[in-house]
Amino acid sequence: MTSPGPAALVIVANRLPVDQVSEPDGTTSWRPSPGGLVSALEPVMRENDGTWIGWTGGRDDRMEPFEADDLDLVPVTMTAQEVEEFYEGFSNATLWPLYHDLVAKPEFHREWWDSYVSVNRRFAELAAEHAAESATVWVHDYQLQLVPQMLRELRPDLRIGFYLHIPFPPAELFQQLPWRRQILEGLLGADLVGFQLPGAAANFVRLVRQRVGHKTHRDLIYLPDGRTVRAGAFPISIDTAGYEELARSEAVVERAAEIREALGDPRKVFLGIDRLDYTKGIHARLRAFGELVRDGHFDVEDAVFVQVAVPSREQVEQYRLLRDDIDRLVGHINGDYGRIGRPAISYLHSSYPREEMAALYRAADIMVVTPYRDGMNLVAKEYVACRHDNTGALVLSEFAGAAEELRQAYLINPYDINGMKSALVGAARADDKELARRMRAMRKTVIQHDVAAWADDFLTELNDGDLTHDKVVRPARRL
Repeated sequence: MTSPGPAALVIVANRLPVDQVSEPDGTTSWRPSPGGLVSALEPVMRENDGTWIGWTGGRDDRMEPFEADDLDLVPVTMTAQEVEEFYEGFSNATLWPLYHDLVAKPEFHREWWDSYVSVNRRFAELAAEHAAESATVWVHDYQLQLVPQMLRELRPDLRIGFYLHIPFPPAELFQQLPWRRQILEGLLGADLVGFQLPGAAANFVRLVRQRVGHKTHRDLIYLPDGRTVRAGAFPISIDTAGYEELARSEAVVERAAEIREALGDPRKVFLGIDRLDYTKGIHARLRAFGELVRDGHFDVEDAVFVQVAVPSREQVEQYRLLRDDIDRLVGHINGDYGRIGRPAISYLHSSYPREEMAALYRAADIMVVTPYRDGMNLVAKEYVACRHDNTGALVLSEFAGAAEELRQAYLINPYDINGMKSALVGAARADDKELARRMRAMRKTVIQHDVAAWADDFLTELNDGDLTHDKVVRPARRL
């Protein structure tokens, strides 16, 4: 297949926005991937005729650039060892827990770091190859934090942006990383470094000043070569109009009614939808609901908790253990409190297309989003977008980035089981007027600040900002 020509916009992310699926006739095809990053960037790609560089998710898949769903895609090859060391190792057993407040203990292995450097270089070289002269390259997320500086060295003509979708930790945690300086210098290859929240941007600037020694002023970092790097907050969002349109469609309305009927037409349907990840707080929320059933606040005849746990990183031992723990908890709660045809918890370990997700959002009375730490959490915003009739309630962790915007949710501390129980009861017993007031305000937020506004804000800042300075800057004393 013909390789896409040089692109004016290049997206660089760990994964391609499509998954390869096997058809009944033995052929393979590509379908859009689930997940927040893909849903956020696909409209931007289409509008700008961009090229997307990413991993297929396979091992040793040597593929040429191709087109799928009208998107120009450039696959990145990884060996089985690189998947183990770069992806499962450094990205998801070192950086992920470190950046999520040590919910799990991070591991530090030098061979993992070597693989991280090698794979980041491969991504940077492909970006340099496929970007047009003076193109904009937008690099995404924690797996590729070295790419901006590597790409800067290969193609100094490019405008380079970097966006971190997960939290950026405070200095006390980040400084545990043996390769902290290399990560900071890798990010400084970008002209604009974006974060979900202002506090994360401030953490980054402070660390650069302390650990690299560059002069800083508020959100600006002055480099000795005359470049200026800006760190800013750009809270990510969703395709609000698309989700609302889907939620209003006849097929989704019918499917939502089918879901409630299959659940026994309970008075209240609670819903959780998460990747199966230890940061998401799934175990604690199911435990809280189980205790509410045990104590008589809810009865399985009129309340059910539907928990969708999307399979994730199943080759990583911590994730296998988490799945086993949740399986046992669900079995225990249903065994103790469920009745024939009336489980307390309807547990689904699977991924679903967007239409089914929208139907679940429409079927649920209370959406429960309780991560211990989350960069944003787009599920919370998707639920709000689908509640076009201003019904429903959102119980939301104050440690999710979305809590900064969706202030009218029932905000909880996910470590406080009793507080979570009180919020679940409060949301279930609130009157319609109170629920409508809260939902109307949250819907206004997600409508005004949708994914198009997020991408436009970032790209406008990246391409229009004054990113040079004319003063000689001497590095401050390195600490």
